[in-house]
Amino acid sequence: MDTVGAYEAKTHLPKLLGRVAKGEHITITRHGVPVAVLHPFDSEKNADVKAVIAKLRKFRKRNNLSGLSIREMIEEGRR
Repeated sequence: MDTVGAYEAKTHLPKLLGRVAKGEHITITRHGVPVAVLHPFDSEKNADVKAVIAKLRKFRKRNNLSGLSIREMIEEGRR
C-alpha cells in the first residue's frame, strides 16, 4: 500500500485513480497522519436491493416492539 500526502493527492488525483483502478490501495495522509484510503470499488459488495428488502422484512417479523410506542420507550429510558 502506497502513501501520499493530501497535497500530492489533490494535485495528482487522476493518476492516483488510475492506479487504484488497477487494484492498488493508496493511503492519503495529512501532516503524516493517515486520513483516508483509496481502494478499488468492489461491485460484488453491493447487495441486491430486493434481497436487502427481503432481509429487512424477515428481521421485522422476528423482532417487534410488543405493542410499545416510541414515546413509551423514550420514557422508559429516562427512568
